[in-house]
Parts: sequence; structure tokens; C-alpha cells
Amino acid sequence: MIGIRSWGVYLPYWRLDLGCIRKGLKGERAVANFDEDSLTMGVAAGINCLQHIDRDSVDGLFFASTTFPYKEKQTSVIAATALDLNHDNLLTADFGNSLRSGTTALQAAYNAVAAGPAKQILVIASDMRIPMSGSDLERELGDGAAAFLVSSVEPSVKIRDSYSVADEILDVWRTDEDKHVRSWEERFNVEQGYFRILPKAVIGLLQKNNLTAKDLSKSVLYGPNKRRHADMGKRLELTPEQIEPSLFGSVGDTGTASTLMMLASALDKAEKGDVILAASYGNGADALLLEVEGTADPRPGLQAYLESGRVMQDYMRYLHWRGLIERVTGRRRPPIPSPSASCIWRETDQNIRFHASKCGECGTIQFPPNRICYSCKAKDDFDAYRLSDKKGCLNTFTEDNATPNPDPPLVLGVVDFEGGGRTSLYMTDKGGQELLIGMSVEMTFRKLFTTEGIHNYTWKCQPTRLSEEV
Repeated sequence: MIGIRSWGVYLPYWRLDLGCIRKGLKGERAVANFDEDSLTMGVAAGINCLQHIDRDSVDGLFFASTTFPYKEKQTSVIAATALDLNHDNLLTADFGNSLRSGTTALQAAYNAVAAGPAKQILVIASDMRIPMSGSDLERELGDGAAAFLVSSVEPSVKIRDSYSVADEILDVWRTDEDKHVRSWEERFNVEQGYFRILPKAVIGLLQKNNLTAKDLSKSVLYGPNKRRHADMGKRLELTPEQIEPSLFGSVGDTGTASTLMMLASALDKAEKGDVILAASYGNGADALLLEVEGTADPRPGLQAYLESGRVMQDYMRYLHWRGLIERVTGRRRPPIPSPSASCIWRETDQNIRFHASKCGECGTIQFPPNRICYSCKAKDDFDAYRLSDKKGCLNTFTEDNATPNPDPPLVLGVVDFEGGGRTSLYMTDKGGQELLIGMSVEMTFRKLFTTEGIHNYTWKCQPTRLSEEV
């Protein structure tokens, strides 16, 4: 049997109060921090998904997004490196240019596992789309990511079948030159696109499997907004109890990740024997039929991320984070020098994989890696030691209010790792909370800066966000 063995989501710490966008609007939408993008959010979702999985057992990584950090550079390879997957005989691919590329990647992973020899492929969908200020999309779009491990090894959810429809329509689009998402008028988009195509995929899948809407335990449906999502459920003759609630008002439309985030939420609450339909839309539609066979290992779900976030009421800060306005934060500094591609390559294990070195003689862990052990003085006798999944404790820290930073103050902390090792790291997602020596912190993959078209990624620390009991 081939199906889903594990899943995970990631929701940014910050959410924007919709009343900041337009007076009278209620609710929130998820917004990524200034040092986040589709890659960093996808890596976070991947870490959540692989919590109880041996990473060396993953045979491939498919990454879906409409907002890749690079136009010509494979994001799935960077994600695989940050997740510290085994690169030998690893299948990687990027899926883009459509809001349904997340479900398309899921189908491709299923087919790849079915064809062999791959046994487990990680599928990540992540988006950080930028709407035009003042547009209707500004209140609907949100940022987030989801990850699913498609596997022939002990899957807990069987993928029974799928059905896809392709459709050419110019409803929502963006060119290489566009920073903002463009959209035609809503009535045309909905009537001639969404309402016409998504039911065709759903009905086609049900008829193919001799099922009716009454046979579904839960339906996960993409929707461009809350009203149209509810209308689609009625058109498909589904009861409110059969429909997984939309994310509007709390998260928003997370693009390629939207359907998969709702699917992960539905699976968190599902019981053995439940039959679940998941349908996405974008220049056509994908419909998947799943059946719950067992339970997966516990991990933080969407609700845990919602409860651990913070609402932002500073619209100008949000615009600054998205690069839509300039805002003075601290004293002026000399421009950032262009990074060296050769240096970035040499330090990949250190900065992207976040590998320390563990002495083969005395077991001392040190970061950055060195040739000489500072404890026993042994030379060139080290093993790679991953720090990205280790818990940390804040040994000490400094707050810098002078250095420019989109989320002041700039905090540099010294972190002691559980099991050994110490290093200094920038801190992010502080949220204005009081920082205390000895507090628990966790690692998060973030963007340090971007210059000359190069995104310089690294690992930062953040106050532990989710309960360790989950």
C-alpha cells in the first residue's frame, strides 16, 4: 500500500489584524517575518513532518510553490540540504506556476513511489504571495507551508485514487516582472473558473470510484475566499459537517499550501476508516481520495501554531517586511558586500546543514567545526553532528537598538545545546516578549540577507514556540 506516513504544517509566528488593511474588517491573516520566505517556511514544515522519521530513509523531495526564492535554481535541493537529507541517489524536483502544484506534487510522489525504487518522498508546499495594497486579495492571502511524506513504509493514510482536470483561463496570474499577484474581476474568476472546474474534478473522482457525496467523511476544498468556499460545499451537496473549515479569518489563502494545510488539519482529527476528499484549484483542478488506515505519530498541528502566534497591528511594519516601503530602523550602515559563491559552497555543511563537529576521541561538540579539538587537542578526528534539531538554552544575549533591523532590536544570543555544543546565533520571532537567561530556544532556518541576487540563508534561534508535550 502507498499512502501518507506523516504530515506537518508551519504557520508564521505573526498574523496581521485585517482591520489594519481596511477599517471594519474582522479577523487575521498569517504573515511571514522579514527573514522568512517560501523556502524557510517549507523547511520548517518539513522538520515538523519528519520529527519521528529517520531522515536517511527519505528518497526524494518535491517542493511546490508559486513564489520560489530563485527563478533559476532548484529550491528542493536547498530544502533537502537544510533538512540534512542524504544527497546520494536523492530525487528532487520543483513544482510551480499553479496554485494546485502542491497536490500535483503529491500525485507525482505517489507515482514515483509506485514505480520504484523510491520508498519515501517528502512533498513540501509553501507560498508567500504578495497582493497589491488595497486590493481584495490583500485581506485574503496568507503565508504558510505544509509537508507530507508519501511512503510505501507503514503509511497511515491510503491514497486510493486521484482525478485531474486541466483548464486554460486567465483568472489569477503573475509574470516574472510582477511582484504582486494580478487578478481578473471576481465574478468571472468564480463563475467561469472555480465553480465550473473544481466540481468537474470532484464529481469525476467520485463517479470513477462509484461513490457519492454522502460516502465522504470529510471534504477538503480549496476556496478563493470564505463565501465562495461555503458556496462550493453547497454545490457539491455536502453537509457543513462534511466540510473542513476554511482558513479565512485566521490564516488566509496560502496558495499551493492551502489545500494541503487544510488536509493536514483534517487528518489530525480523522479516525480510522474515514474517507477524505481533497480538491485544489488553479488552471484546472486536482481531486484526491484518501482513506485513514491508522494513526500517525503525534506532532504539532495547525491549531497549536494558531494558539502560539501573535497578532500584529502595525500595517507599515508589514509593508516594510514585504519590501513595499522603506523604513528607517537604526543608524545607517555601509552597504552589505556581495557574498562569495565559493565561500557559501565551502560552508554549506556549517551554515545550511548546521553541522557541528563531534570529537572522535573525547566526544566534545564544537561549532563552527575545527580541525583541532579544543578539549583533548585531537587532530582531524571528527564526525558531523547535526544541531538544527537540538533543543537549546539561552546562555546570555545582547540587544542592539542601533543596528538597522526590520524587527528591532537586533538580538544576538549565545546558545548552549542539549547534548553539548555552544554557539552564538541571531534571534528571531521575539514578539516583544521578555528574554531571560536560561530560557528554552529552538533552531529555525531563516534568511540572513539578500544582495546581488543571492539569498544568504542561515540558522537562527527563537524562543521555544510550541509545547514540548505535543
